[in-house]
Amino acid sequence: MANMELIRDHQSSLPGNAPLDCEMCPRLVAFRNDNIEKYPDYFNGPVPAFGAQDAELLIVGLAPGLKGANRTGRPFTGDYAGDLLYPTLIKFGFANGTYDSRIEDGLTMKKAIITNAVRCVPPQNKTIGEEERNCRPFLIEQIEKLPTIRIILALGLVAHNAVLSTYGEKKSAFKFAHNQMHTLSNGLTMIDSYHCSRYNTNTGRLTTEMFEDVFTSITQYLK
Repeated sequence: MANMELIRDHQSSLPGNAPLDCEMCPRLVAFRNDNIEKYPDYFNGPVPAFGAQDAELLIVGLAPGLKGANRTGRPFTGDYAGDLLYPTLIKFGFANGTYDSRIEDGLTMKKAIITNAVRCVPPQNKTIGEEERNCRPFLIEQIEKLPTIRIILALGLVAHNAVLSTYGEKKSAFKFAHNQMHTLSNGLTMIDSYHCSRYNTNTGRLTTEMFEDVFTSITQYLK
């Protein structure tokens, strides 16, 4: 069962989180209600960001996974993507502790925060434009109220485009490419990575070495 006390702590401790009873997206709300019936012990709600108030690195993913963050209530926790992301964060000094695929594992973030472009789990793990637009104000608030952020890691094309849309940038001027850095018009830097999903790693599109190369670039940039 999701630890609601810890989830509410995460929800209240950082800006830019969607209300836990958010109803802006009818398709996502209907899917949430179906999941409440199927998986009553799951979190089943807009997953709050997880990280440090003084974050220099903002990691933006696509959306919660059905049996990952939608179950546990913490981004990238409980699914395969987290099995790659969190150990990498620990290795490069952006997290402390041991990742154990559950919100009660005691893991803490250091100078980093993790969020999603869309906060609720979508059917077939695919968001639509309306949902991305509806969630955009939460991402804007998160960035604006965390002034220490210096670099944004976009995990996948949807997250890449969400960040560009947040700042009104022309997508044609910032082509998505793995381990590619982009200087945005407001002075922030965005770096791209293929999403650390099971599909991408199983097909070899993303290897552990490739993912760690991105974090090497990030740590060098933040020096």
